[in-house]
Amino acid sequence: MSRQMTVDVAMPDNKTPNAQQHDPVPGRAGKTQSETGTLGKAVSLLELIAFAEKPMRFTDVVEACGQPRGTVHRQLAHLLAEGLIDHAPDQTYAVGLRLLQFAAKAWSGNDLRSVAAPHLAALQEMTQESVHLAVLNGGQVTYLDKIEGRHTLRMHSQVGKTSPAYCTGVGKAALSLLSVDALAHLAAGLEFQRFTENTIVTPEALIRDVSAIRVQGYGFDLQEHEIGIHCAAAPVHAPGRNFHAAISVTGPAYRVDVEQLYKWAPLVRETADKISAELACRLSPVADG
Repeated sequence: MSRQMTVDVAMPDNKTPNAQQHDPVPGRAGKTQSETGTLGKAVSLLELIAFAEKPMRFTDVVEACGQPRGTVHRQLAHLLAEGLIDHAPDQTYAVGLRLLQFAAKAWSGNDLRSVAAPHLAALQEMTQESVHLAVLNGGQVTYLDKIEGRHTLRMHSQVGKTSPAYCTGVGKAALSLLSVDALAHLAAGLEFQRFTENTIVTPEALIRDVSAIRVQGYGFDLQEHEIGIHCAAAPVHAPGRNFHAAISVTGPAYRVDVEQLYKWAPLVRETADKISAELACRLSPVADG
């Protein structure tokens, strides 16, 4: 069993996904500059630089963000002064060490991740496939933890990375924790993007799928985000917490077929319930001392 951070390589398949370009700033879809204000503009630039597929120069940032050159220059100067980004000799920008320090602090102090870790390890041991922990972030999910399976497999998921909630197992499971009205409002505001022929692309279809997860306690991703990838997922209930989370077990479709997913689904739900119960204990008066 090993913990690794892997990147965007899908399993080979004869079908070709009808993919589109990703939003340059994951997790901030639907927010306008006027809504986010000065700080929001700076954070948008920081996210743009952090999530860029290749290092960006000043002109690249201006072109991608759509802000005036003068505004971009001022915001980048502030981020540089605060150590949140660095400016390399080749004139490209990168995440600064101070931001990495923030990330390390958040990582070490995340009680959801610490509570879930042994349960995720047990699930990985039982299934021998990759397992994930993720939290809902608007219309996206952010991966908090991942344990690689015994078999070699590289996929989109990566700790700290975001993916669309509507076409990922953990995303749809986390969405099942929202109220009916909250889900309908979120679904109506999503910009659906077809990644494969199985991707959900309408609010109505998403609501139907998520509603089924509410009833049975688990759901699936059947090659909806990546061709050749299957997963079973379950929501992590955490009343009193300010997050909506889910876990999943994921494997290649050629090895993990639908029948196997249905066999694993109760196990995934049971693991999520154990995490939920331990989180509840930590909020109890006894746990608080």
